[in-house]
Amino acid sequence: MGIQEKIKRIEDDLHRTQVNKKTEHHVGLLRAKLAKLRREAEEAKSHGGASSLGFDVKKSGDATVVLIGLPSVGKSTLLNSLTSAKSKVAAYQFTTLTVVPGVLDYKGARIQILDLPGIIQGASSGKGLGKRVLSVARSADLVLFLLDVFQPEAYPLLVNEIRSIGVRAGERPPNVTIEKTGNGGVSVAAQAKMTKMSEELVKDILRVYDVHHARVIVREDVSDEQLIDVLVGTRTYPKSLAVMNKIDLVNAGFINEIRSRIGLDFVPISADSGINIEALKEQIFQKLDFIRIFMRPKGGETDYEEPMIVRNGSLISDVCGMVHRKLKDEFRYAQVWGSSVKFPGQRVGISHRLMDGDVLTLISK
Repeated sequence: MGIQEKIKRIEDDLHRTQVNKKTEHHVGLLRAKLAKLRREAEEAKSHGGASSLGFDVKKSGDATVVLIGLPSVGKSTLLNSLTSAKSKVAAYQFTTLTVVPGVLDYKGARIQILDLPGIIQGASSGKGLGKRVLSVARSADLVLFLLDVFQPEAYPLLVNEIRSIGVRAGERPPNVTIEKTGNGGVSVAAQAKMTKMSEELVKDILRVYDVHHARVIVREDVSDEQLIDVLVGTRTYPKSLAVMNKIDLVNAGFINEIRSRIGLDFVPISADSGINIEALKEQIFQKLDFIRIFMRPKGGETDYEEPMIVRNGSLISDVCGMVHRKLKDEFRYAQVWGSSVKFPGQRVGISHRLMDGDVLTLISK
């Protein structure tokens, strides 16, 4: 029996099985086997040299945002509103047939935005432009789900399609560590109460992946699917942002009714009329969790025109690596003015954590 036949048999079994306390162990094992088979199928396909022409986009700037939505929801118009890109715009489906890049310059950050062809149901299985489109989202820092105000229920479809290729937009990586050992079988050290699966299911799922000796440290209550994600090891976890387009065609009451009906927090915009575009830029900047660091050369003036853009939580060592690859080795100390220090010009070490708006002087040997 081939891989695809095995996949089909397990999928059918999953569809037939009602999930409850009595069947959760069986379902968990089926999911583990299915994920493993799908990975094997993908690896076999990639070794066959499948083409991805038109969808290989080099990452540039401080972060990458991908626009995902159904055909004709206004992605190209939004890209043109946010950036200087000139993506083709027309009122019919599949106008964009390749990935169109643009750059959003905002608060000193250069954010690459990619306009992907419209997603249809079943794209993750190869329908339409399929996985060639969705695969671009794997390298994104932020997935922007663009919805049509008249089709707000499309959100779960879009999320499910990218989840099917291993993109966990808006989710955190499971707090689980698997330490392989030479013997002793599988032991589970649960540091949090486990309600979503049993220790026995943890052990059985590891055996599906040929892990027979390991120490599993579970620091939060995770599901079988999350454990499988850790074992697969190729999942990505970009931030996510939902945007509702074409609000110029409806009134405020209609938008409020959508919010209550679908229970989704979104940014209402009109890409065509430019409504709330500046608010969306700010939301993108905030979601990417950027902070701005202003550099001041020793004895010189602070450069407030072109800040250094780094992620929130960055250390001075991170900035050193961005300035010059040898600077970490030659670092003596730094002076900082701003919220992260107790007094202006305070001397700090290379492991000092910076905050938004800090002014920084680096002193080398």
